[in-house]
Amino acid sequence: METLEFIIYPDGRVQEKVTGIVGASCAEVTAAIEAQLGQVLNQEPTSEYFANQLHQSNQANTQATYSEW
Repeated sequence: METLEFIIYPDGRVQEKVTGIVGASCAEVTAAIEAQLGQVLNQEPTSEYFANQLHQSNQANTQATYSEW
């Protein structure tokens, strides 16, 4: 499940935490929000950022051989 969590501090700072999004695509999800909030002072990638996305394939490789014995 993808989750965006925001903590707004009394001095106006906003802390954003993204969970459930694997890889760097979290930056695409949050780009518009961050543009409206203002200057980004710090970013700390989580382990999900560095995880590889799994891609499943339904492709089967077969090889047929014909031999005349």
